[in-house]
Amino acid sequence: VQLVESGGGLVRPGVSLRLSCVASGFGDSTYCMTWWRQAPGKEREGVAGIDSDGSTSYPSRVKGRFTTSKDNARNTLYLQMDSLQPEDTAMYYCAAADDLVCRLDPTVVNYWGQGTQVTVS
Repeated sequence: VQLVESGGGLVRPGVSLRLSCVASGFGDSTYCMTWWRQAPGKEREGVAGIDSDGSTSYPSRVKGRFTTSKDNARNTLYLQMDSLQPEDTAMYYCAAADDLVCRLDPTVVNYWGQGTQVTVS
């Protein structure tokens, strides 16, 4: 199983960025897919989740600015981030969990990607 993120970079405040995560090795399994971020010196925090049926969830700190979606045919997960602010600067990770509830809980994650850096400055 492998998750590979891409799309990070250095952007100005107020602009948008879309991250991608290509998943491989899952076979016919269905997983809860989530996005996380971790800034230096801070704990990893969940920013979006999407379950096998396509239902999404977001914490209040990003709701209305971040949108996650997936293309099952391409085995790709996306995170659209709008109105980026300096406090959004972090390493962003995608993750997969065999969790029917699809919680933003790092303890239920089975697989992590290697991350992609987003810097807003």
